[in-house]
Amino acid sequence: MIRSMTAFAHRRSQIGSLGFEWEARSVNGRGLDLRLRLPDGLEGLEPAVRSAVTARLTRGHVAVTLRLSRPLREGIFAIDSEQLDRVLDGIRMVQARAHEKGLTLAPASVSDVLAQRGVVVMGAATEEEGLHGALLQGLDAVLDDLLAMREAEGRALARVIAEQVDGIARLVEEAAELARARLEETRQKLPEALRRMTAELAHADEDRLTQELALIALRNDVTEEIDRLRVHVETARALVTDPKPAGRRLDFLAQEFNREANTLCSKASHAALTRIGLDLKAAIDQMREQVQNVE
Repeated sequence: MIRSMTAFAHRRSQIGSLGFEWEARSVNGRGLDLRLRLPDGLEGLEPAVRSAVTARLTRGHVAVTLRLSRPLREGIFAIDSEQLDRVLDGIRMVQARAHEKGLTLAPASVSDVLAQRGVVVMGAATEEEGLHGALLQGLDAVLDDLLAMREAEGRALARVIAEQVDGIARLVEEAAELARARLEETRQKLPEALRRMTAELAHADEDRLTQELALIALRNDVTEEIDRLRVHVETARALVTDPKPAGRRLDFLAQEFNREANTLCSKASHAALTRIGLDLKAAIDQMREQVQNVE
């Protein structure tokens, strides 16, 4: 099943007096780039959040944010005395070193100290039983919503890509028909070309000329390119319905499509066949733009 990498989900929940909301956003990305924004005092939650997201998503730039809200009352915040001591010791060391260098630093204010990470933590009033479990349940719900949106977008993408592959297949068959007609025309003209060249060149080696003309015809033969394009079409159709994530494979296949179309154009030596080759390149580029959105 094709899934899009672009989606958004948001959920609000409540546990006791604590309100919380999860927000998840994802956009296109070559791999899985996960950015978390969690409130201070809940650092122990981060590994579980990372594990939950990476278990369900494989690609995309993903941002997950958790916000907490509750009535302000005594006991919500607390000071981590050990972290406070570490911060104060660090400030003292910096000031001493600056003094040795002949520098005078402005004294650190209380707000400067409290702003250091880990000094102010969520206090006992937020330690409701099962807080982490409730938060992770909320995360699961928002990930469900995110995946549902990615899947809905993916179904639309699958239809678009399937139609584009059908268009490429039609162009490939047009190219094959033209190539067959051109090959038959070349075979009919080859003896006449040989007679004309031997008549113009008195000392021409007829066998050598025959070989050269055959090589020219071979270099202009696009049968192999058309056969490979047909195989790529069938592979693309299979990937569109593959239950596994297919974005990387479709992206690589689009490159292979383009390589064969380029070769077809370079070997065409025929206005109508060249036009079809250019139409193929345009159709492949359009497909690749859509493939960039696939997980």
